[in-house]
Amino acid sequence: MTMDERIARINELYHLSQARELTPVEKMEQKVLRKEYVDAIRGNLKAQLDNIDIVEKDGTITNLGEKHNART
Repeated sequence: MTMDERIARINELYHLSQARELTPVEKMEQKVLRKEYVDAIRGNLKAQLDNIDIVEKDGTITNLGEKHNART
């Protein structure tokens, strides 16, 4: 399932929940889809932040991803 399909299904389940009570299976599906969506967003943001380079005052370049991963 692509991200666009996941978002469409999340929205569909949301609109269903406004019209009627979701079944337990639908609620579980909604919960799983929302978690997958949030995890994908976090992963994309982390990848972007890991690729940021900072030029220090002394002229050296520090990669935030390498700096952060070295601490953990």
